[in-house]
Amino acid sequence: MIRVLLLAGLAAAAGFLFWKKDEALRFASERAPILAPYLPKPGTVQAGAPGPTRPAPPPVPVVLAKAERRSVPVTVDAVGTVQSMASIAIKPRIDSQIAAISVKEGALVREGDLLVQLDDRALRAQLAQADAMVEKDRAQVQQARRDLARFEELLSKRIGTEVQRDTAATLLRVQQAQLAADMANRDNLATLLTYTVIRAPISGRIGSIALKVGTTVRSADAQAIATINQVDPIYVSFAIPQSLFGSLRTAMAAGRVGIEARVGDWSVPGHVAYLENTVDLATGTIVAKAEMANRDERLWPGAFVAVQATLGVEAEAVAVPSAAVQIGQQGAYVFVVGTDRRAKLTPVTVARTAGTDTVISRGLTGDEQVVVDGQLRLVDGALVQAQQAVPRDGVATGGDPAPPEKRRG
Repeated sequence: MIRVLLLAGLAAAAGFLFWKKDEALRFASERAPILAPYLPKPGTVQAGAPGPTRPAPPPVPVVLAKAERRSVPVTVDAVGTVQSMASIAIKPRIDSQIAAISVKEGALVREGDLLVQLDDRALRAQLAQADAMVEKDRAQVQQARRDLARFEELLSKRIGTEVQRDTAATLLRVQQAQLAADMANRDNLATLLTYTVIRAPISGRIGSIALKVGTTVRSADAQAIATINQVDPIYVSFAIPQSLFGSLRTAMAAGRVGIEARVGDWSVPGHVAYLENTVDLATGTIVAKAEMANRDERLWPGAFVAVQATLGVEAEAVAVPSAAVQIGQQGAYVFVVGTDRRAKLTPVTVARTAGTDTVISRGLTGDEQVVVDGQLRLVDGALVQAQQAVPRDGVATGGDPAPPEKRRG
């Protein structure tokens, strides 16, 4: 208990001496002059004590740009897949043997070009036999007509009978039917003979030729001789969100909806040809297909491309450089610099992006100066110093004037 009371007394004494530190230092200096050089002077500030007011921080260097009201195209960005308008597998329609191949693998072919020649000797022999049968039938029909005419004449003279006349007429109809059947058989063989010459059904690019000269082929074979993909024009298939379906339909009703497909350094123009007839329930998107001119074959079937569709133009849209928009815990914001040269944190609502610009639907009026570089050192209300910047027109503009001492140097 005594120890506790002693500690409490020492604490009280220390507090009293700290409160009266100037008088205590003066008393100690007067009573013990030898300690005066080692004691702080009355009125000096010790470590940890409140110091003098700190100077204001220097302005933060930033780069500014102006928020503008102007016409901005309404675009939709997506990832598309290049697809052939037609992909035809070349297969034989008869059983035969490959006699000749008249095209090289990977060649560009035109519609009607000769691709493959099949062995046609057996069919030609059968066609000659059918021609002979047709000639025989025609001769028999002529003979039957003469017989019928003869029996009709005899019947008119009361020499022949009606039975003979009817038999001759029946025989004529039989010979005519036989002629028709043989002519149909001949036409069938002539059609089969055309199948021995395989021509390109479409214009496009042929791939690998799986079967070579001498291979026996059958109409029931699953493997194709080759495949032709149409490459000009060509489709680009891409998916858009269901929420944009109405806007895209409206734009298509007003006219052609242009798109650009970018692959590498190339940009290929085209237009939306049609929309699929259903929405994908798994992704909530609808597939659109664009028709692209591809004479230079910059688009290749199966390739992925970046697609940008232009649905229209929004007039008087508030646009800022995309570098000005920052993302925080409360959402998107920009730093707006007023005439007092102080940065104000301003929450904004982003509508969409258009190239290097961002369209703001709420938060800006379109006549503000926004910070596009230097945001990492900024806080709400910080003083800024604008640096030289290059605006959208490409003309360099200066920042705030330099202080007088810097201009003199």
